Amino acid sequence: MNRFLILPFLAIVGIIFVIRTVIAGSVPAPVAAPVVEPPQPPYPIFVAGSGIIEASSENISIASPLGGVIKEVFVKAGDPVVTGQALFQLDDRDIKAEIEVRAAQVEKAKAALEDTKTQLSIYKGVNDARAIMKGELLKRESAVSVAAAGLTEAQALLSAANTTLERMTVRSTINGEILQSKARIGEFASAQALATPLMIIGTVNPLAVRVDIDENDAWRVQQGAPATAIVRGNTSISFSLTFKRFEPYVVPKRSLTGESFERVDTRVLQVLFSFDRGSLPLYVGQLVDVYIKSEKSLK
Repeated sequence: MNRFLILPFLAIVGIIFVIRTVIAGSVPAPVAAPVVEPPQPPYPIFVAGSGIIEASSENISIASPLGGVIKEVFVKAGDPVVTGQALFQLDDRDIKAEIEVRAAQVEKAKAALEDTKTQLSIYKGVNDARAIMKGELLKRESAVSVAAAGLTEAQALLSAANTTLERMTVRSTINGEILQSKARIGEFASAQALATPLMIIGTVNPLAVRVDIDENDAWRVQQGAPATAIVRGNTSISFSLTFKRFEPYVVPKRSLTGESFERVDTRVLQVLFSFDRGSLPLYVGQLVDVYIKSEKSLK
């Protein structure tokens, strides 16, 4: 090839290559099929919201009324519980020792009261009033009153110690189920509010769904409206919801993750629904997509 034609030839080849590259890059990439088909609204006119499954009693965080080392845990996650059932117990050796001391003080106070009563009885039994001084009799009567007050105080202190012993055992306040347990033998249970509760209990039959409705759509939701929830990740699992109530205070939007961290970008009306789980694979804390039937369109 003529050496004078090489450079024009290479330039033409380069231009062709650039054109082909540009054309290939301009072809849109094929759209990947979704891993899960998006849910299909079951109503022609609806209000959609994100919901979180919770216990119908609401999720009750269990804390310790007193600070102490956990001595024993009586239940585990998933166990059914009844009102008054023991959940866990703190180390109670100190309070038991104090109760023994208080009980001994009560017995001592009883003996002191009996002694002063006996002395008063002896003084009152003297027939000759001249044999004793009037002030001495008043002194004995006063001693009986002081001894009685001492007994009352000792009994009150013993009762307070027994109450403290009772509080060392944390009990269930409802009939329900242990949804989560973070109580471990040997760990210190603080009496302060904890970011992660020692236990969470709740009534799971039936369950409830708390739905966030954007404030712009709140006016479209009617009391008693039918609703349907669809499980995220499997749109073939859907279930009907029964209206329970509105939470009438509109609150800043919260990310429905079960955590206390907020993502405030609007305000929402919270609506509570209930449903019977039956054999559905649903759990407290799970997120669902909720569609509420509405008679009012945005148009």
